[in-house]
Amino acid sequence: MLSDATVQEFRASLRGQLVLPADPGYDDARKIHNAMIDKHPALIARCAGVADVIASVQFARKNNLTASVRGGGHNVAGLSLSDGLVIDLSSMKSVHVNRGARTVRVGGGATWQDVNHELQVFGLAAAGGYVGTTGVGGLTLGGGLGWMVRKHGLALDNLLSADIVTADGRPLTASAEQNEDLFWGIRGGGGNFGIATSFEFKVHDAGIVLAGMVLHPASRGAELLRFWREYERTAPEEISNGALIFTPPPTLPLPDAIQAKPTIGIGGVYLGPMEAADRDLHPLRTFGPPAADIFQPMPYSAAQSMADFLWPRGLYSYWKSNFLKSLSDAAIDTVFSHYAKAPSWHTVIVIEHDGDGAMDRVSADATAFGHRNWPYNIIVTTQWETPAETQANIAWTKEFWAALKPFLAEASYINYIDDEGDEGVRRSYGAKLDRLAALKTKFDPTNFFHVNQNIKPHPPLSAPPDSLRASVRSLP
Repeated sequence: MLSDATVQEFRASLRGQLVLPADPGYDDARKIHNAMIDKHPALIARCAGVADVIASVQFARKNNLTASVRGGGHNVAGLSLSDGLVIDLSSMKSVHVNRGARTVRVGGGATWQDVNHELQVFGLAAAGGYVGTTGVGGLTLGGGLGWMVRKHGLALDNLLSADIVTADGRPLTASAEQNEDLFWGIRGGGGNFGIATSFEFKVHDAGIVLAGMVLHPASRGAELLRFWREYERTAPEEISNGALIFTPPPTLPLPDAIQAKPTIGIGGVYLGPMEAADRDLHPLRTFGPPAADIFQPMPYSAAQSMADFLWPRGLYSYWKSNFLKSLSDAAIDTVFSHYAKAPSWHTVIVIEHDGDGAMDRVSADATAFGHRNWPYNIIVTTQWETPAETQANIAWTKEFWAALKPFLAEASYINYIDDEGDEGVRRSYGAKLDRLAALKTKFDPTNFFHVNQNIKPHPPLSAPPDSLRASVRSLP
């Protein structure tokens, strides 16, 4: 229990807003993307800057409060919320473009939509994110797959530095020149080592790009995925492609064959010259032929958000994700046989082709990111509208996932998994987990930052037993 005086003293120390359960707007402030997460924080500190973040960390430690960190609030497991203090960075959305250096400095609460909106004016773009509403912080700290991954790598591969507030309230800069071990850890290790209040990225040319997808009825999906698997073997890294199995909303103007019906789309963003796009994408755009071809030139900032409508805020969500050993015929057949039984039309299955490009050219040990050697990743994003549908949708997801198990690698992408505890963390980091635990011990030995995909610090060495102490004392 916190006294009113203690709370008011904390409120006075902030430049931002402190939201309490009795305050107007509290219910809105505690909501995140996934409606299934229904936590009631004791306090929400809407930080206006680094000083507020430091004050929040110190307050939580002094008062023995569990703390969580919220950026975009997009994490499906709801790990941006706790029942104690939520350190909310969502107001820290500054974006500063350095055209000469071809870099961008981004506040810890910005989304990828915020970043690329500012960069678009200069014909530039940042690598990271398939969905514009995703927070820069959470995505980057866990990896950063996105529409530039095959050409320019992960978001964390483009990270030059980050400002971090550690568990003891210290502001540090992590880069290749400062706190190099911390810089290694934050590039994949999530929010385990501190709160990232700003990021500096290198950026890339991306004015008008060709983006979109070809759409086919899901009844032709297995045939299409087999074609796509072969197409991707030689597809240039200028194209980052993925397959989407979904039911389009009835509001989309589409041909009758796919209007509001189970559909498969394959597409992405082409970053090469427009004159080469027709050649490189011709096989994909003519196979079938498709029921609809919605590739078109657009600003990269629009392309980066073109799939946002598939994951609207406020649906109930439950995800399963893993890298695939391969996109085998049997795996493809399993996907379609189970999708046909999905209880909710909002559910989307994604198969990403992220490998065979820039991500693979970075040494496996260069960053804490867990796995660079699996080209395909599958995400089952089960979504529904009401609590009454929850049991059926989660049961379907688990049944589907059990059927997929023979095709899954022992490797996950930390940003896509739900709250799977130690097993999910182990599968996401593999052999790097011990090094990460040692880094956690250095920067957060008490595990203050534990409302996350948690890397636990090494336990402290216990005192030697009395018999050993006696033996040591008796030595000459």
